[in-house]
Amino acid sequence: MTTALDLHPLAGSASPAATGSAAVRATRVRYRVLLMIFIVTTVNYADRATLSITSPAMRQAFGYDTVQLGYIFSAFSWAYVLSQIPGGWLLDRFGARRVYAASIFFWSVFTLVQASVGLLAGFAGAVATLFAMRFLVGMAEAPAFPANAKVVAAWFPVQERGTASAIFNAAQYFAAVVFTPLMAAITQGFGWQGVYLFMGGLGLLLAALWWGTVRSPARHPRVNRAELAHIEAGGGLVHMGERGGEAAAARPVRARGETAFHVRQLLTNRMLLGINIGQFSINVLTYFFLTWFPVYLVQERHMTILQAGFMVSLPAICGFGGGVLGGVASDWLLRRGVSLTMARKLPIVLGMLMSMSMILCNYVQAHWMIVAIMALAFFGKGFGALGWAVMADVAPQEVIGLAGSIFNTFGAVAGIITPIVIGYILAATGSFSGALVFVGLNALVTVFAYLVIVKDIRRIELQPQ
Repeated sequence: MTTALDLHPLAGSASPAATGSAAVRATRVRYRVLLMIFIVTTVNYADRATLSITSPAMRQAFGYDTVQLGYIFSAFSWAYVLSQIPGGWLLDRFGARRVYAASIFFWSVFTLVQASVGLLAGFAGAVATLFAMRFLVGMAEAPAFPANAKVVAAWFPVQERGTASAIFNAAQYFAAVVFTPLMAAITQGFGWQGVYLFMGGLGLLLAALWWGTVRSPARHPRVNRAELAHIEAGGGLVHMGERGGEAAAARPVRARGETAFHVRQLLTNRMLLGINIGQFSINVLTYFFLTWFPVYLVQERHMTILQAGFMVSLPAICGFGGGVLGGVASDWLLRRGVSLTMARKLPIVLGMLMSMSMILCNYVQAHWMIVAIMALAFFGKGFGALGWAVMADVAPQEVIGLAGSIFNTFGAVAGIITPIVIGYILAATGSFSGALVFVGLNALVTVFAYLVIVKDIRRIELQPQ
């Protein structure tokens, strides 16, 4: 019987240390891979947030209104939604290493091109041109989070996945901590075009770094047999969908129509339905933060762009801390014998209840109180954002990329609806009060989804066609 250890490149060439000792210390390459995922996801979210930082300056230059801005904000998510299932198919077909490298490269190119919107606007108008450019960025970024889930499922055993998933998911807040003040300073000092040139160039360097450093555990040259055994014994899917070799040859070729059959199974599963609804509602908070939150601080609270850039940082730091703590707490519960269902659900419910506190911003005026309440809300949002850990726990092994893409589609739909709804609320009322209620109540929807719709959390077995 052939095992993953037999396929590993180090299996037949143990080091001197290994041959001299029965107990070999396991390498920790999985943490380097996690760091790489974290860095890529940080830049991913920074690219998504470029427009929220540059939009006040761009509105002065091109003159679009709040409703038009809402639609421009949504352009990313229209493409993100439409590209999720194709992106998941590509991940399952070609593997996360190849597809993710291409994704980083193309979203960075399209980010660079946004610096030229002033030149291109003469052909189709500023609103249409910017919408199209944001659409292309969304299309290129579509495989990113399903790829994250696929890599984490390959590199981490079940009892470490909550922490690993929480760390890469918390990168969205780290992006705000590092890049929001930086992008605000670039906008003020060099103009809004400088933001797109800087972020696009950074992404191109990152694409090359990803390609050079990330492989599956079974094929990574720096992983020793002890670490590989630890990952595989804990449920890690150590081949990560890479093509070539015995592992890939053992996978059956899918029959025509099989992908559609799997999609129907995934969409009609009650547990996945609740998880997907929860992801939609959590992402309402995410996209408020990525799109309208800096505008809220400038327009409603009368801060400068630079002040808003720094004021975003404190809630972002709290969101990052909450995200890491939520994953650590979930895995801590697992290690102490708590069921997987309870270990995942408890942080989600507690975190979403904390997130509802943002509605209180409608009743205070002091800037420090606004920032403090938002810090609590985004700490809770981070603490409860364990959806990707849950997806790594439940997705069928054969179609992790596809299941992750459907899950991500639900989240991306929130990116379409949230900025548009808020744009219309602002146009109708001239105030963010209704917008904060809309966002805060979606946290309650997540609580309902996990407590009422999702029952036991367990890995799904696909039914044969």
